Amino acid sequence: GPLMRRMLRAPTLLFRARLGWLLGGRFLMITHLGRRSGRRYRTVVEVVGHIRGDDEYVVMAGFGHSSDWLRNLQAGGGRDVAVGARRFVPAVRMLDADEACAVLAGYERRNRLIAPVVRRVLSALVGWRYTGTEADRVRLVSELPLVALRPR
Repeated sequence: GPLMRRMLRAPTLLFRARLGWLLGGRFLMITHLGRRSGRRYRTVVEVVGHIRGDDEYVVMAGFGHSSDWLRNLQAGGGRDVAVGARRFVPAVRMLDADEACAVLAGYERRNRLIAPVVRRVLSALVGWRYTGTEADRVRLVSELPLVALRPR
């Protein structure tokens, strides 16, 4: 309903007001150029993992391989990432299935108190019932790719 829509828009509004740091490392905003239009876009996505050794923030393409922001990044259109108090020009890397499954498992572990909600949201995104088994995870990350962003 309208409340859910407002909640989903809240992170974007905070970033636009330069208050993204209030979200800590939970969300990041990607500024990217349209691969055909050349227009500047901003997309806010949830951080599903942080690979500290490589200083990579991992995000999920919730609308799959055809997500516009993902296709723009893959075409070299990534201009800026804002996360917490940091800003950087991103280098982009697609996670392979094993690494993506491990990151997703970690995300589910950290969010175990709201696991039913997480599974409902993921199920809605893929259109089948996601139960959190290893087999489901492998299928999920093949449909909703995980992307690592790090300072270039």
